[in-house]
This record gives sequence, C-alpha cells and structure tokens, in this order.
Amino acid sequence: MPTVKVRNLKNEEVGDLELSESVFGAPFNESLIHAAVRNVMANSRQGTSATKTRGDVSGAGRKLWKQKGTGRARIASLRSPLWKGGGNVHGPQPRDWSYNLPKKMRRGALRSALSERVREGNVLVVDSWTLDQPKTKDFIGSLGTLGLGDVKTLIVDSLDNENLIRSSRNVQRAKVVNSFGLNIYDLLYHDKLVLPALLRLSLNSCWARRIRRKRQRLQQRKAPRGQPLRKRRRPSQSARENRSRRRPKR
Repeated sequence: MPTVKVRNLKNEEVGDLELSESVFGAPFNESLIHAAVRNVMANSRQGTSATKTRGDVSGAGRKLWKQKGTGRARIASLRSPLWKGGGNVHGPQPRDWSYNLPKKMRRGALRSALSERVREGNVLVVDSWTLDQPKTKDFIGSLGTLGLGDVKTLIVDSLDNENLIRSSRNVQRAKVVNSFGLNIYDLLYHDKLVLPALLRLSLNSCWARRIRRKRQRLQQRKAPRGQPLRKRRRPSQSARENRSRRRPKR
C-alpha cells in the first residue's frame, strides 16, 4: 500500500498517510491514458473553423464568354474553384469534434495517472491550505516554501476555500480544482499534484467505494457452481387481470 508524507505550509513533516491500493496502486496503462487525453482534447475543440465554398464567395453568376468559338477554355462562373478568388472545394467546415469515452475507461485512466504520480514522488499531501486573506503574494510565498515555486502545480481542494481560489487565480503555473473537476489532461500537464489530507481521504473513499460496488455487482452476476440462476418471477393473478383490462379492445 503506497504511503506519502503529510506536510504543513511550513514544509514540515507532520505524519504519514496510507493511500488506497485500488486507487493509487493501479498499473501504468499508457494506451488508456492516451485515449483519455485525446478524448479531453477533442471535447474541448470549438469546431468553428470554416472556409467559403463557391456558393459563399462574392462574384457574379453570369457566364463570362460563350461556350464555343473563342478558342479559350470553357468557363461558367467567376466563383469556380479554378479561378483566383473563387470558392474552396474541400476546406474545413464547422463540426462537432466531441465524442463519448466509456466511463470505465475514463476512471481507469485517471487511476493509472494518479498511481504513476505517486510512484514518481510527485504527489504532495498537506494538512490544510488556509490563507488569512486572498492575496497572491501569500499564495506564491507558500508555494516557494513547499518547493513548488518554479514548477507547474495542480492543487485539488474544496471550492469552499475561497481565499485559496482567489489567491491562485492570477498565477499562471498553478491551478486549483475540486475533486469533481480533476481530469486526466490537467493531471499530466502539471508536474506536481497537491492534495489536502481531508480531501485525499474523501477522494480515496469515493474511488474505493466505486471499485467495491463494481466487484459486488460482478460477484452477484456469477451464479454459484451447482446452483441454477434465479428464475424470473411469474406475475400474480391480480397483476395478470389488471394487465388484461388495460389492453384496448380491437
């Protein structure tokens, strides 16, 4: 079971915390992480790039010269893609680039990335990150004390910590999100991950609860050896009568 040191804002060790093996001990799956990152980047695309076709560009629609007898190539309109200033043939058009990734794949990629960050030693757990007032100077000073002054840092904290959110709003190398806003792209883009101790416990228990429920469902689907599956219950006599009453007469 992975263990990390707990520090305070003065960069002093105040204890140890054991992380859940099911959440922070997953194997590294590069292909799964790659698929999840592609999904996040595709869903964030605006898809508004467009070019003008021959029906969108300005220009007359008349025939410039007659079809035969001039010796020149036949031409129908100035807006043809063959002419300068004409329309574009196969240019990009507005479209929706987003697509759905299975929920199990998203969660598996996030567990794999979190586990890899723990193995790299890039996860820092602080007891609490409380600031007296929302000042960027104080926030940058606390980052420097923790040794995070020159690295890209992702801080996962509660949205109720308003002083922390306001203080970090103008710092480009730091980002504050809550546990529901944690995604695979931010986790890979930032070099360090900071988790408050209480939030780490809630995140740990939440992911462990999901995995426990998944295992329970799988065990319920498997019938014990030698015991038949439970048959579908036959509706009662009153239910059959009510169903027959509801049927429309033809």
